Amino acid sequence: MDTENKSMIAQQWWRGAVIYQIYPRSFQDSNGDGVGDLPGIIERLDYVAQLGVDCIWVSPFFKSPMADFGYDVSDYRAVDPMFGTLADFDRLVSETHRRGLKIMIDQVMSHTSAEHPWFRQSRESRDNPKSDWYVWADPRADGSPPNNWQSIFGGPAWRWEPRRRQYYLHNFLDSQPDLNFHNPEVPAAMLENLRFWLRRGIDGVRLDAINFCYHDRLLRDNPAKPESERTGRGFSPDNPYAYQYHWYNNTQPENLAFIEQVRRLIDNCPDVVALGEISSEDSLATMAEYVGDGRLHMAYSFELLTEEYRAAHIRGTVDALERQMPHGWPCWTISNHDVARVVTRWGGQNAPPNMATLLSAMVCSLRGSVCVYQGEELGLPEAGVPYEALRDPFGIAFWPNFKGRDGCRTPMPWRNSPDSGFSTGSPWLPVPPEHLRLAVSQQEADPRSPLNGFRRFLRWRREQPALRWGAIRFLALPEPILAFTRHLDGQTVLAAFNLGPETQRVELPVQGALRSLDGHGLTTGRLESHTVTLPGHGVLFATLS
Repeated sequence: MDTENKSMIAQQWWRGAVIYQIYPRSFQDSNGDGVGDLPGIIERLDYVAQLGVDCIWVSPFFKSPMADFGYDVSDYRAVDPMFGTLADFDRLVSETHRRGLKIMIDQVMSHTSAEHPWFRQSRESRDNPKSDWYVWADPRADGSPPNNWQSIFGGPAWRWEPRRRQYYLHNFLDSQPDLNFHNPEVPAAMLENLRFWLRRGIDGVRLDAINFCYHDRLLRDNPAKPESERTGRGFSPDNPYAYQYHWYNNTQPENLAFIEQVRRLIDNCPDVVALGEISSEDSLATMAEYVGDGRLHMAYSFELLTEEYRAAHIRGTVDALERQMPHGWPCWTISNHDVARVVTRWGGQNAPPNMATLLSAMVCSLRGSVCVYQGEELGLPEAGVPYEALRDPFGIAFWPNFKGRDGCRTPMPWRNSPDSGFSTGSPWLPVPPEHLRLAVSQQEADPRSPLNGFRRFLRWRREQPALRWGAIRFLALPEPILAFTRHLDGQTVLAAFNLGPETQRVELPVQGALRSLDGHGLTTGRLESHTVTLPGHGVLFATLS
């Protein structure tokens, strides 16, 4: 990359950015009702800024009946009263910017809440002005649903509406009816909703389930999937969603034209970025198709959000995307509000504290931008939430084989005290005792804590252009070592990670002189010429010349 291109990329704030996801229900409660809110986020912005991240992504705070905790929107242009007001949101934007941070929000475009006025009108008859705004279909001759599509949350993706004597499509909960994007009025309306928030000064949008906007017009059946392939993001054989190739209920060719419309709108606002969430039969290929000039700036998928924790899997995933998307910019994440926390998912119930530091350093060293979920900087394990305290409809439906998403959504532990510093009231989900021992107040006093390791690493990373923007090349090394180089304008940084608990000693297959980089205080490996010794969950950074 020449100096001119490096300068151009450096001016695009989102390239190489670390984006901190805030789940507002669980971040900070300002009024004692047990639910986090926008004023609570403002109270904690200094903490976020001190982490060294570049941007906050605030998960949905729009008006909603909360069947899926905000991903079922009933008014796209209103803040739900439990989270505050539009004035609170405007203040959040201002205060975020005042601290030198960017702000990104969700846009949930493929479906609405069943309580949205559009759907309430649409379901009344087949000839009202909104009658074709959702995906309606007649039953088969025997009264069964029009095809075999399955909902992600389990069971048929169709629900009967007696007022119309038709079924409506819901790829998620039956209280989340899918919009009919084949009706041109629908994408136009969604673009207007997006324009409303762009005018309020946001710096980016995370487009939820963006490949689900369009469905197959012919409503063709999805083909069956062999039992050996029924794997993926929580889609075990317990869930009939895993039994199909999802060729027709999402990721349709028409979706590309809509993405291009979104990009044209966003390009009217300098420095605003579009990040897409992708979940398809071949998510890496879809990312490569959706990202680039005239389309999304970035996308992420669920390849690193599974339980598969091997160097070969991480290397293969990143390499595959690099081959398919050589000119696009990826975004990586190993944690979010939909999957078990990564320390538990990859390290088990007794993962050592330094594993959190290893994982944060690893994902933040890959080529691309990074989404980090709140609490990962603390090394929080997955919380055990008893059945009687569950709130997630996904977990309630599949208990006990799958316990849902509540275990990663429990409130942030700010203090090691009964109220955890989150709320003066009863929190909407319980804070487990093991999280209190990892509270921010506890970790700030310990220089070796995951929190302080996270802060040090991000400060150091800012000073390493190669780690932020450079090309990536993986080294062929045996499990459990993951190693790669990042190269930019004559600077080459080598990163090596021991993903296992036992000490490993390996010869690095590189040409040139290696010198250990210790300024960030995280290197635990020992370098002797081209041989590196890494303790369990150890990290090494070095320059290569």
